[in-house]
Amino acid sequence: MAEQGRTPGTAHPITVRPADTRVVARVGDRVIADTTAALTLREASYPPVHYLPLADVDPEVLRSSPTTTYCPYKGTATYRTVTVDGTELVDALWVYEEPYPAVAEIAGYAAFYPDKVQVTARE
Repeated sequence: MAEQGRTPGTAHPITVRPADTRVVARVGDRVIADTTAALTLREASYPPVHYLPLADVDPEVLRSSPTTTYCPYKGTATYRTVTVDGTELVDALWVYEEPYPAVAEIAGYAAFYPDKVQVTARE
């Protein structure tokens, strides 16, 4: 039987909204993603996370990873390794290909670990 997931609520709120700004992801000086279509996910007491359309991430720097993780509120995440100028950043990006209904809008969007990829939001 497939997992159904937990529903966000007052004890564990999750919101997903348009970022309403330009979001850029960089590794060093190299821009690997640039979009005005990002979403911002806010979950409980965690810092907000920008999710960028995977289509706006440079496919030349991505390689699939066998890593997956499970979140009871969002579902199963798959990972990508980012390679820039010969440097591999293992599992630097994650995507929920088929997220649970409560966060369905993040399907096909990618998020980056801030200790591996610099993500900035600006006007």
